[in-house]
Amino acid sequence: MALLVWSPSPLYELPSERHYRAPNDPTTSRPLPSIDDAASIDLSIIIPAYNETQRLPSMLSFTLKHLASFPKRSFEILIVDDGSSDGTATTALELAAECYPKADVRVVQLEHNRGKGGAVRHGMLHARGRRLLMADADGASRFSDVELLLGALDKIAPAENDDAVGIAIGSRAHLVSTEAVVKRSFLRNFLMYGLHTVLRIAGVGHVRDTQCGFKLFSRGAARTLFPRQHLATWIFDVELLLLAKTLGIPVVEVPVTWNEVAGSKLSVVRDSLQMLRDLLILRANQLLGRWGAGKDGKLKAD
Repeated sequence: MALLVWSPSPLYELPSERHYRAPNDPTTSRPLPSIDDAASIDLSIIIPAYNETQRLPSMLSFTLKHLASFPKRSFEILIVDDGSSDGTATTALELAAECYPKADVRVVQLEHNRGKGGAVRHGMLHARGRRLLMADADGASRFSDVELLLGALDKIAPAENDDAVGIAIGSRAHLVSTEAVVKRSFLRNFLMYGLHTVLRIAGVGHVRDTQCGFKLFSRGAARTLFPRQHLATWIFDVELLLLAKTLGIPVVEVPVTWNEVAGSKLSVVRDSLQMLRDLLILRANQLLGRWGAGKDGKLKAD
């Protein structure tokens, strides 16, 4: 009974959230496509954004500068405003119209704050790319390292096959002894190592860095995993990786360049406790067969 009470309600979409606005006509709402459609571009970049007026401009600048060096690669940038109160959606539209008028930037507004996992899921379910990249709005991961992810994913899931499944994830595991991590507070590092220990016990010890916000999915993998995602909170990455492990979807970790950026919305103690609670809920639901893969190999939605 306690598990039923603590387990989150199914993730949902409101009618207005099935539309996007574009910089060239920000007053017009257009219908979003579906992940079930055939891919129509090479790369989708999904950026979950909650109150990101300060950090998003820099991230967009680095992203679009890099993408401009690959003129034959078609792409879209799908910014999912997760119920922001600081005008993030307006800022994104105005910035794109003024500075990047030729770029395919789409902005979706969620009516209520769902959490990072909910925003990422929403973008993934409405993206058009053969490859779908989740990238944090803070720009902490060097965007040019997307080439490393693309190269790694091509080896396990050919881009020309929409049904091929594979995930390439950015990893900061190689940075644990670097200045960027050493200079963190004792509490933050203690909780980080504690979380990694719990994750190993939970069954994702095969992945050294589950939480880096720089992950690339084949269209087939996104189509398989995101409709079955239950958690909208910070631990959603772990749910996806556990599902991938259960279904035999290959995952490759790729070392990326990463720098901590000021302005994080993460509360170290509060959100670490929430991650632990959500991880327990996740594993309990999976072990009891409520969530995860059924005996026939098909995913259960509930």
